[in-house]
Amino acid sequence: MQQVRPRWSFADLERMPEDGPRHELYDGELCEVPTPIPRHQRVTLKIASLLADYEREAGGLVLISPIDIVLDDHNVVQPDVVFFTPARLGSIDMRKAIRIPPDLAVEVLSPRTAATDRGKKLRLLARFGVPEYWLVDPLADAIERHVLHENGYVLDGVASGTDAMTSSVLAGLQFPAARVFGR
Repeated sequence: MQQVRPRWSFADLERMPEDGPRHELYDGELCEVPTPIPRHQRVTLKIASLLADYEREAGGLVLISPIDIVLDDHNVVQPDVVFFTPARLGSIDMRKAIRIPPDLAVEVLSPRTAATDRGKKLRLLARFGVPEYWLVDPLADAIERHVLHENGYVLDGVASGTDAMTSSVLAGLQFPAARVFGR
């Protein structure tokens, strides 16, 4: 007789102690999110800062992890940075978990998370209709922009060095990719 693993839900995550590791859910499968290294955190902070500048100018909301994005009861992710456009703010209750997909999700790659970020997280965010997904590679000093089309994400551009990073969902956002990677 084969033992069946339980399907985890957001309610299960809420009951877990807050002093333990962070977790994500992929179709009810519990996945631990490893603690990031300092380079990952610096790059994440710089992206969040650039998006916070954009928020001040154009409106919207930028948030950094740890933050649960509850796509449904069995799919919960914690992207490094998320952005919601002004049109979506009415759907967010700042006192509760976010239960709508962001307009932009950003993952800073690290050796322990890159396969998930490029694989099941990319597919899950596409499935739930996140219009744009950035994969930021601190080893290559490059940012990949993936844009949602009817069959999933399409790589829409890679920016590095002095290349301008832009967004298909955040009109007017532009910055040289190198601003994210300064040591």
